[in-house]
Amino acid sequence: MQILLHQKRWTSRAVVSLQHRVGSARVGWKCHSWVTGDGQNLVTEDVTVVEGDVATISCRVKNSDDSVIQLLNPNRQTIYFRDFRPLKDSRFQLVNFSNSELRVSLTNVSISDEGRYFCQLYTDPPQEIYTTITVLVPPRNLVIDIQKEIAVEGEEIELNCTAMASRPATTIRWFKGNKELTGKSEVEQWSDMYTVTSQLLLKVGREDDGVPVICLVDHPAVKDLQTQRYLEVMYKPQVRVSQNYPVQGLTREGEPLELTCAAFGKPQPTDMRWLRVDDEMPQHVVVSGSNLLISNLNKTDNGTYRCEASNAVGKSHADYMLFVYDSRAGEEGAIRSVDHAVVGGVVAVVVFAMLCLLIILGRYFARHKGTYFTHEAKGADDAADADTAIINAEGGQNNSEEKKEYFI
Repeated sequence: MQILLHQKRWTSRAVVSLQHRVGSARVGWKCHSWVTGDGQNLVTEDVTVVEGDVATISCRVKNSDDSVIQLLNPNRQTIYFRDFRPLKDSRFQLVNFSNSELRVSLTNVSISDEGRYFCQLYTDPPQEIYTTITVLVPPRNLVIDIQKEIAVEGEEIELNCTAMASRPATTIRWFKGNKELTGKSEVEQWSDMYTVTSQLLLKVGREDDGVPVICLVDHPAVKDLQTQRYLEVMYKPQVRVSQNYPVQGLTREGEPLELTCAAFGKPQPTDMRWLRVDDEMPQHVVVSGSNLLISNLNKTDNGTYRCEASNAVGKSHADYMLFVYDSRAGEEGAIRSVDHAVVGGVVAVVVFAMLCLLIILGRYFARHKGTYFTHEAKGADDAADADTAIINAEGGQNNSEEKKEYFI
């Protein structure tokens, strides 16, 4: 009883200090502190905790003078006075007690535990500071609803993802495979809880069949919370015609032709047929399931052959254009190719021979011209001046002629 009376009297004295402090106190993940004139410092921090987890409240004193510390709940009831717990709520447990700290844990936190908790220090004047416990509640459930379980290629379908009973409200993100999409969200509040529904409109194609659509939640109380639905899309067949024989080359008279039709769709095509466009199918054409065979081609077989396939969604086709060549068309083409190669080789040899001849003639004429200039200067090499060189040159020629006449 003495403790309670002392507490009540202390509280009445601290009201002015508390009201003065409320305006400047900061909440969130901030540190709260109170400094007195004698140097003592009362410190605490706000606490954010997920529902069901453990919250730890710490009241610390710097420069302690052994003053008494106590912790009060939002209803101003004493949780701990020094290391004694007057409150009967056993979820509160003493973690540490000393002259400089009172640390208390609160297990299995619920929304009702949210609020301000007060640290009090018995000094003169007394000190009081509060810490705020914020309780986060993850979504209770995450569900995707799809407008149509089975869609048809080209349709626009609606998907809704709902995250129920969370605190604060969740943010919903959409993905198709690895690609993020944009949805439209609505928030409903029920008491202290929020329910968020996001709508996604999606036009589907055949490439979306079997692709997962993912609804992912961004919320501070939970990580990697997501759910997904796989799209099921029906589409009409995709048809392809391939030539089995001849594997390569021309389709010539007298030779066989074999075609194969392949069709893929969802559901798988149940009806497949061959026809000739704008004409009747020749009598000698054999159709067996997806195969078409002409054992002996002739020019009357020319035309367009079509393979059609259909399923519950629709019908598609692929065409093959047949042109029958003469039986020797390929051989004549090969002979012409050989002739062209031979002619090209002969021309190359002739050009090379002409180039060699031009080089030889050029070198010959260059050597002959050099010899002529040498003889023309002969006789003038030993002259003392230009006039003597000319006379010597003429004399040389006359002497040469005299010598020729002498021998004759």
